[in-house]
Amino acid sequence: MNVRPMRVDDLPGMQACNLQNLPENYTMKYYLYHAMAWPSISFVAEDNKGRIVGYVLAKMDDEVPEGDEPHGHVTSLSVLRSYRRLGLAKKLMQQSQEAMASVYRASFISLHVRKSNRAALSLYKDTLGFTVKDVEKKYYADGEDAYAMHLSLK
Repeated sequence: MNVRPMRVDDLPGMQACNLQNLPENYTMKYYLYHAMAWPSISFVAEDNKGRIVGYVLAKMDDEVPEGDEPHGHVTSLSVLRSYRRLGLAKKLMQQSQEAMASVYRASFISLHVRKSNRAALSLYKDTLGFTVKDVEKKYYADGEDAYAMHLSLK
């Protein structure tokens, strides 16, 4: 397994990984926007054949009020089922966190996770140290609530 920064030619593989795993799907334009605006904070995991088996799609919050510190946001994290429990999601998240801190001097990272996604909640809370800041009612298109989570980088 290899974890490396995302490239534009990885976008179809990232989208395919998302379509296989997640109910929230994004247009290619949305992936391209992330790749062009914040090329150094999204990462992919590839198998020994170069196939994308996981990714983290991240961005910096571009609406930072004057006087506030910049912060990052994880838009999407996905690892194909047959590649789970290998530490790839943790490694992808850590690479992205380190890049947000070093490249953009992010003070914290935010993300949203479905209340029902116990595996993701365990990764974010128990493994990576995120805390729940709020519950956003009916955040997802199907009406499920989301936990708004936060990780301080200071």
